[in-house]
Amino acid sequence: MLMINIVLVMFLLGLLLGFVGAGGSGFIISILTVAFGYPIHVALGTALAAMFFSSLSGSISHYREGNAMLKTGVIVGLAGATGAWVSSGWSSYIPEDRLGMLTSFMLFASGLALWLRLILVSRRPAGSEIQTVILGKGLRYWVYALLIGVVTGMLSGLFGIGSTPFIQLGLMLLLNMPMRYAAGTTMLVIIPIALAGGAGYMRIGYLDLQLLLLVVIGTMSGSYVGAKFTKRMPALWLKVGMVVTPMIGATILWL
Repeated sequence: MLMINIVLVMFLLGLLLGFVGAGGSGFIISILTVAFGYPIHVALGTALAAMFFSSLSGSISHYREGNAMLKTGVIVGLAGATGAWVSSGWSSYIPEDRLGMLTSFMLFASGLALWLRLILVSRRPAGSEIQTVILGKGLRYWVYALLIGVVTGMLSGLFGIGSTPFIQLGLMLLLNMPMRYAAGTTMLVIIPIALAGGAGYMRIGYLDLQLLLLVVIGTMSGSYVGAKFTKRMPALWLKVGMVVTPMIGATILWL
């Protein structure tokens, strides 16, 4: 009965995540810990590993549509994987109550970062061209790309969050990447981060493979259905949902 309940709840959560286009690892952490009583370290490892599957399918779609910059995605992603692998081991040294509060804080920060991203998108002229990403072959490009990867990867590994808004902001602000390409490239970046972070949690015994399977079945099937509502609902609902979703997860975890 517990397994059925987990799949059902994850399916409902997937409907929301598919609608707003979010990875939702923070929300998954909140539900697993508060509703089902899993230790937060196990919830972190499971949520982070689950992102690998959702990001893989999303990145293939973005790449086929020409929305992803492969070179930058590989560079930032490999740097992020290194950061996630290292920081995933640090979480075992943080007490559960303190780790829960820190993860909750990072989810609130994710919501604020999404809000900032929406402001940046609204102020950028339509049809802006790729600049630094294609032309950036110098030292500054490599420093920024590696910096984005390592920092966001460490955040993902330590707190189990996807760091999607932070990656997108880094690509847009530091590499001057237009939003369309930032969104697609971010999906590529998350693949190695989620894989390395999940492997790191498995290494220290905090990855429940059976729970991972239930979460993946529920969220991916729900996301598939939820994504169909994205173009059918008012744009304002979508923007509000994108910002509020991580904050709701943070509130649940905080309480």
